[in-house]
Amino acid sequence: MTGRGVRAADSAGSTDAAPAPAEPRVVARRDLVLAAVAVVALSRLADPPLVWLVAVLLVAGVLVGTLQILGEADPHLESAGVPIEALLTPAVAAFAALGAIRLVPLGLALAPALAVVAWLIDRTIRTEARIAAQVHGPTPDDRTALLVQAVVVAFLAFAGTAALVPGGLPEPGPPGVPIEPLSEGSLLLLAAVDAVVAGLLGYRASALRVANLRDALWSAGTYASVIAIGAAALRATDIPRLIGPALLTLVFFLWDAFHGAAPSRRRDPRWLWQTVVLVALGLIVVAWNLRLR
Repeated sequence: MTGRGVRAADSAGSTDAAPAPAEPRVVARRDLVLAAVAVVALSRLADPPLVWLVAVLLVAGVLVGTLQILGEADPHLESAGVPIEALLTPAVAAFAALGAIRLVPLGLALAPALAVVAWLIDRTIRTEARIAAQVHGPTPDDRTALLVQAVVVAFLAFAGTAALVPGGLPEPGPPGVPIEPLSEGSLLLLAAVDAVVAGLLGYRASALRVANLRDALWSAGTYASVIAIGAAALRATDIPRLIGPALLTLVFFLWDAFHGAAPSRRRDPRWLWQTVVLVALGLIVVAWNLRLR
């Protein structure tokens, strides 16, 4: 055998032994998750208001990165494009992680917490990529996975928001000593961010049930309204620690279950009385908080 033949055989053998390269979208997803985890870890060292700027930039980065990944998830180009709702759960998951990581003390405990963050963001992107690659839309298992992920992300986001707002997580004091209420600005920020989180996740859930953009937006608005009212009401009662975010998550889940069984068209009379009830509850909660000042 000539030297050329030996080199060719060695080259062929090394080619057979080399591992297959990872798919580009797998590499892109991994890089996005690692970048998001790095930002979440570094945000632990930032304080408000700087941490809010970091949160906005993180959400924007995850939105753009997820758009790129999902755009490559359909190799046959059989889909009409990436729907905006498919980007929401990973983006909210990144924000939730940034806020919830502040509940973890600095030290070795951050390592497993960041591993959970990586797993959660990666899982939400995987679910959306799997749905994007399907021609006939999400299966019942996909819908269940989306709902479970939305509930988990909602809890972490509500807890994280409370951790980002000074005094958002009231700590019980000595017996007989009332907890100091939040300032008007902090209470408004807490309720507003919780409302945005619920609205985005609610829009993702509503898009699974309705085909009309107007109906999906209207439904998402009701998620945002009921959670904003609930956040203000729970903070007015000074429920300590993580019980408040847990109750908000329960409200989100029950509202989603109610909307899953409700008609999908806004002209149905039930849309009207839902709106009236939410407005009335909102006014009651506002008056309640003002009375406590």
